[in-house]
Amino acid sequence: MTNEILNAPAFTQLINLAAEKLGAKAIACTDDFFAEKENLIKPGRGIFIADKYTDRGKWMDGWESRRKRIEGHDWCIIQLGTPGLIRGFDIDTNFFLGNHPPFASIEACNIPSGKDPDASEISWKEILVKSPLNPGSQNFYACSSEDIFTHIKLHIYPDGGVARLKVYGEVHKDWSLVKKDEVLDLASAVNGAKAILCNDMFFSHMDNLLMPGRGVNMGDGWETKRNRTPNNKDWVIIRLAHAGTLSKILVDTCHFKGNYPDSCSIEACTIYKAEEKNILSGKFAWNELLPRQKLSADHEHIFEKEILPHDGITHIRLFMYPDGGISRLRLFGTIR
Repeated sequence: MTNEILNAPAFTQLINLAAEKLGAKAIACTDDFFAEKENLIKPGRGIFIADKYTDRGKWMDGWESRRKRIEGHDWCIIQLGTPGLIRGFDIDTNFFLGNHPPFASIEACNIPSGKDPDASEISWKEILVKSPLNPGSQNFYACSSEDIFTHIKLHIYPDGGVARLKVYGEVHKDWSLVKKDEVLDLASAVNGAKAILCNDMFFSHMDNLLMPGRGVNMGDGWETKRNRTPNNKDWVIIRLAHAGTLSKILVDTCHFKGNYPDSCSIEACTIYKAEEKNILSGKFAWNELLPRQKLSADHEHIFEKEILPHDGITHIRLFMYPDGGISRLRLFGTIR
């Protein structure tokens, strides 16, 4: 079952730019004696195993530094999965109760490829002032900066543990560098595509469809609950990274063996982002892009000749019949 956040800010509906599965990396920290910095960018909120210990102390699912006995505080640098515009943070101290940091702040910078993020000439900008953290909680903070960033630096005061850090925002891609005949995946989250609505994601989140690589397990895909309604079809709407024309569609049912959909189809439309409410309210016409196709278990299905004529589409609606799971969707084409 997906872990939807109750009463969460609107920015949590955006993509997590600091997700490991998007390509984010924890690249440096002052100290991770008790628990590794890489845990910060893993999915979920972290778990707790009561009797699990390491040779350094209690095992914790997060980033945890040792108790500081000198002046100063601890920090960790994370390279975002893609450059992006940051809209908010979730500094999650889940299961860190007597060992959470009382305060945190965040800086960010835009570093050219190949540059050392800890180099002296790098200019860091504070985008979250020193703010209080509650123990065992998701601590949400909005970000008002309009700059594009590639790296963030989480400061904790003075020490302690954070389970997860989520950096919500919008992917930035310089489309002026993309040639008109260049074929790329317009359904890739790395390029800026976003799943915006679906009718069901009981077992796993629709955003997984657009992540890089193949799914690592059955939970790393979009899976709906078993539906007993006759002639049911589940659906998801995806905003493409850029308006384009498709030449190849890949539907991957990796790891879905006893629960793959019987078949799928795709519709498409062309609409400005500001008019998305018309799609979401059902007040917009869709055109068939891929007629209904049979699917099989744990397999990459490639469709090329089956794609119907179209031009400059911005959104697609993927149907699966009657329910089940799809790991990844790739929409290869050129921009318009």
